[in-house]
Amino acid sequence: MKKIDVFNHIWPKPFFDALIAHMGSMSDITKRSGDVPMMTDLGRRFQVMDEFGPDYCQILSLASPPLEKVADPEKALELSRIGSDAMAELCQKHPQRFPGFMGTAPMTHPDGLVAESRRAIEDLGAVAMQIYTNINGTPLDLDEYAPFFDYMHSVNKPVFLHPARGANFADYQSEEQSEYEIWWTFGWPYETSAAMARMVFSRFFDRWPGLKVVTHHAGGMVPFFEGRVGPGWDQMGARTSDRDLGAVRRALKRPHLAYFKEFYADTASFGSRKAIEHAMDFFGEGRVLFASDAPFDPEGGPYYIRETIRIIDSLDISDAQRRKIYQDNAVNLLQLQL
Repeated sequence: MKKIDVFNHIWPKPFFDALIAHMGSMSDITKRSGDVPMMTDLGRRFQVMDEFGPDYCQILSLASPPLEKVADPEKALELSRIGSDAMAELCQKHPQRFPGFMGTAPMTHPDGLVAESRRAIEDLGAVAMQIYTNINGTPLDLDEYAPFFDYMHSVNKPVFLHPARGANFADYQSEEQSEYEIWWTFGWPYETSAAMARMVFSRFFDRWPGLKVVTHHAGGMVPFFEGRVGPGWDQMGARTSDRDLGAVRRALKRPHLAYFKEFYADTASFGSRKAIEHAMDFFGEGRVLFASDAPFDPEGGPYYIRETIRIIDSLDISDAQRRKIYQDNAVNLLQLQL
């Protein structure tokens, strides 16, 4: 049985060099990523991976920041291409360690958001595309992003949804920025949940039946708040008087909670057993995939991998269920050839 880590992050050297050349210097979360050796040092990454045996492997993806946050559309497209080319090369050279990669869609480029996704998937063999929970502060359900989802639905490839929010998103209206990194600790799960809600109530899954969307960090807040999401939102419109929100819910072809359960989730939860259990209970054993979020832990790589494996191995589930989380769900969703 393989342990396929579907959501961890890397900056391959060509991409890292191009990012540095463009930005000049790193700051905030970008600096944090650059300071972790495993992000840019392939030798260090192999050392960490070797700690978990020959059956541990990784699906590669670029780390934050979102390309659209640090670059104009043309430069974002260029960085996306460099990142995908570099990850594809790593997968070709080290197929046992890296059985696949996901491209990052340049969502602010009107043509590139589809053209580069097509190139990454059809020419380079990307198993998925990564996008963020907001695109420069705009929601995913704007018409300008629909061609991307049209394409991903047509090729039956999953979209991996990574949260994005910075310190400039304040916790209180009276302030200019978020304090104590609340924007990350609580803001990112909120971002994921808000994006999921926009997709559901904008009828994504009616427009694109079977669209595959993988939520990072065990589905954000949604599994824990199932009561608010389900029966609570059954009363949508009762709290709003300036428009008929009840009509939004009634326009869905199925109960809204059923759509939330169509998302997939990963196990990247920073060592929280309960988060993984909630995700499994909510999404079902066939929609939860092993992921560590390496290398962003206190040890620079091994801690989140080790703790996530420890938790999964200790869950009161059958060997068949455990195999689904570690391997089978990823193989089926990403169409991997192991």
